[in-house]
Amino acid sequence: MSSTVVRRLALASVVANSVIVVTGAAVRLTGSGLGCPTWPRCTDTTITPTEEYAVHGLIEFGNRLLTFVLLAVVVATLVAVWRQRPARPGMRRLAVLGALGIPAQAGLGGITVLTGLNPWTVGLHLLLSMLLIGVAVLLHQRAREGDLPPRHLVGPPLRRLGTGLLVLVFATLAVGTVVTGSGPHSGDPEAGRTGLDPQAVSQLHADLVFLLVGVTLAFWVALKASGAPPRAARAMGVLLVVELAQGLIGFVQYVTDLPVVLVGMHLVGACLVQAYAVHAVLALRDRGPVDASPATVVERELTPA
Repeated sequence: MSSTVVRRLALASVVANSVIVVTGAAVRLTGSGLGCPTWPRCTDTTITPTEEYAVHGLIEFGNRLLTFVLLAVVVATLVAVWRQRPARPGMRRLAVLGALGIPAQAGLGGITVLTGLNPWTVGLHLLLSMLLIGVAVLLHQRAREGDLPPRHLVGPPLRRLGTGLLVLVFATLAVGTVVTGSGPHSGDPEAGRTGLDPQAVSQLHADLVFLLVGVTLAFWVALKASGAPPRAARAMGVLLVVELAQGLIGFVQYVTDLPVVLVGMHLVGACLVQAYAVHAVLALRDRGPVDASPATVVERELTPA
């Protein structure tokens, strides 16, 4: 199986995982979170929704069906990676991890329904999707490069900053889920909330966003000043633009009292921030071209980073 096919399927996995996040948001924002009040069936007696739950049942059931589309994409990716010759064990591990995430996600979704949309399990459901998006982005990048030992394109301080950036992105997303769990869009009128002060957790989330934008801007400037390869600075610059756009959407949705359209756009932005953050950090190292020849390996070792 060619690297091009694997790369395209990995990109499809990124898109499919992101679509699940967006459709899950649609379920919550339309108040359809308990449109199918049990799991794995939709009701105690039927697999599909009934007239009793009307449109809400169709929306919730539709989101469940999309999980099978995501599963098909992930399994196709796994098969394609496994059929690559020569075998690439690192990519196989990533593909398996992505595939295992789907049943884990389905199980967590079931727990979320059975607990009446507990806001903490809803948040974990979203964060698991974000992790799977990160895995899919990493797999996509690995399909574009070889298997040589990583050659770092920046010094140790910037490499450590890259790790810190990913941690900060995830922390920002995690606090964002707490904001959601404290706000009005619960997914169902009977669903509980975290009990935390929405204004206080929103302020904490905003503070983390400002910190993230500041760190990313400093990172981009440092890459420019240190003479890092253009692709590294370019990837960090794209991440900065995405973060600024996401921050603007977040601010507007807050001051306009959380209209559902902007909340949905904010979740799309969260997926993009996660994907581009992983991409930007991966751009800080090089693993050579796909199918590198022995001569390429020697030339690479003799070429300064």
